[in-house]
Amino acid sequence: MTSPYPVSSRPWRLGIVDDDDAVLRSLSRMLVACGYDVSTFESADEFLAAVKTDVPDALLLDLCMPGTDGLSLIDQLHDRGYMLPMVFLSGHADVPTSVRAIRAGAVDFLEKPCDEATLLASLERALDLARNQANGSDQVVQTRWLSLTPREREVVRHVVQGQLNKQIAAALGTTEKTVKVHRGRAMAKMAAKSVAELVRLVDRLDGQPAERSTARAWT
Repeated sequence: MTSPYPVSSRPWRLGIVDDDDAVLRSLSRMLVACGYDVSTFESADEFLAAVKTDVPDALLLDLCMPGTDGLSLIDQLHDRGYMLPMVFLSGHADVPTSVRAIRAGAVDFLEKPCDEATLLASLERALDLARNQANGSDQVVQTRWLSLTPREREVVRHVVQGQLNKQIAAALGTTEKTVKVHRGRAMAKMAAKSVAELVRLVDRLDGQPAERSTARAWT
């Protein structure tokens, strides 16, 4: 098996959501061996809780799960401003459901059991989309920005000026803990994995670079 990314670059981060523990272990072992950084979740709700502060590059998920199913998960992610490339897996696939999944934004819809080559090819298509989104259009960036709450936008504006959490808390009349929560949610919604990346995204929204320092630790 070959790695899907250059040796010098970071691994692609995949989230896997499936209520079958055996499937999670099997997929995780296989994809880690292929060079991916994998996080597993036994339910859609578990993933929704984690994605607030840790957003993967792409998502591999089961269609039929107790509670929140795969299609409902897509709806909730979209409502929260997350546009993750995703591949569906299902042991109970049918044409109408697969069409619904594709229309909801799924890159592919695969039946269980799925052979390794087919799965890797689908994930590569999802990661092609992730690459494009990482560079994304101005419209994508604007959509992400609009998904932030007013307070999250305030925090971001302070962050990209190089201010520390305690300085932001003082400016906004709140606590450092609250600032950290808003900061984490804003980073997740903007799909920014570093302060430098967040600065670049905000610069694109503003239309021109601004003088700011990002050398300080964001802690």
